[in-house]
Amino acid sequence: MTTNASSTGLAVPSRRLGRLWHLGRATTDLAAGIGVRGMIDMARNGGRTDGRIQLSPAATKRFTDRLARMRGAVMKVGQLMSMDGTDVFTPEAAEIMATLRDRAEAMPMSQLNRVLTSELGRDWNKAFRRFEFQPIAAASIGQVHRAETRDGRRLALKIQFPGVRESIDSDIDNLGFLARNLGMMPKGIDPQPLLDEARVQLHREADYEAEAASMMDYRALVGEDADFFVPRVHADLSTSRILAMDFADGVPIDRLADGRYRQAERERAATLLTRLMLRELFEFGLAQTDPNFGNFLYDADSGRIVLLDFGATNTIPSTLAESYRLLSRAALEDDAAGLRQASVQLGYIGEEDPEDKVAALIELIRLSSEIFAADGPYDFGTSNLFERVYTRGRDLFLDDAFTRMPDPSSMFLHRKFVGVFMLCRRLRARIDFRDMLMPYLSARDQCAS
Repeated sequence: MTTNASSTGLAVPSRRLGRLWHLGRATTDLAAGIGVRGMIDMARNGGRTDGRIQLSPAATKRFTDRLARMRGAVMKVGQLMSMDGTDVFTPEAAEIMATLRDRAEAMPMSQLNRVLTSELGRDWNKAFRRFEFQPIAAASIGQVHRAETRDGRRLALKIQFPGVRESIDSDIDNLGFLARNLGMMPKGIDPQPLLDEARVQLHREADYEAEAASMMDYRALVGEDADFFVPRVHADLSTSRILAMDFADGVPIDRLADGRYRQAERERAATLLTRLMLRELFEFGLAQTDPNFGNFLYDADSGRIVLLDFGATNTIPSTLAESYRLLSRAALEDDAAGLRQASVQLGYIGEEDPEDKVAALIELIRLSSEIFAADGPYDFGTSNLFERVYTRGRDLFLDDAFTRMPDPSSMFLHRKFVGVFMLCRRLRARIDFRDMLMPYLSARDQCAS
């Protein structure tokens, strides 16, 4: 057993008032880092041309350190903010925000031992020939340890932070409190349906037995694929708070952007994951909806992409897939009536919404569809589409153009779509999304219900 490394992190705050205090401190750090002028710019753009938030590296570090200490739902929000911070933050601040994708503070050794003893029994160590106490990864809900069993299996054990599952409800309530009282939502929009869906999703992510089932279902759909590898679940060492799976070699997929990899390798990886996203929507009826880049590893030796973390796996009703098929077809044909029909089905707009607001939202969808309206490969490396969509969407937000929340069940698909396209941007890939999409637009009812 490897014992020369140790976890020295701080315990997870679990009481609601304590977590609200930490969340309030994080918000204060963010506001202080932006400053008065920055807050005004955030509210009305302040004459800036690039629309980026000027957040100092010191303030960003204080903010991310606070979220890393909290783990749980609020860290999930911070991770989403960091997916491609270059669109919103200065490059210096974005670099620090990006650390949230790869780390949370590890739990103290005493907590780790208590979890292992509680879940696997007092003699848990007898199952292993080697157990590395220093985690190889730590995220918002748990941390991962490498181990080898007595019978020679090389495993990765995802071990849940104590208190995180119990803190989900208080985190969501606290985020709702801030959303309603700090002007974070457009007038007239109730964030509660989205918060309720997030609550359900996070409780699902914290149930490792449910994740194990989703992982096995997804592995069956992918099958023996030459391009993808889904690790096997090892049920004898898995519980509701520990998930044991095959250990897989590889580096986080966004590392392909660091210059050591060829353009062809980057574009192959981006194309594979984009095609997989379409298969999830139109063939599988099942999607892994957490776009954290760390959930995808690239094994340079085999060329395969390892798919990890199935806690945020959602089924996709055939009716929802059909609405996205209609939206995509209408965008390609520049069919305003079709765009409106699909937008109503998806809950973006209502049947009786004012025409000026409908027109503004339809135009935003048209702008977003630039990726697959291109004739030939779309060059994410030179595109500034994300900045344009962000700026236009922010302006509509501030003008109260958003009158309703989309169907909460579709919000997690949006997270997946944006995450994949942000990865394409990170890898500076050129991909022919239109060519990949076209076969799905002429067929109906392909998605499993």
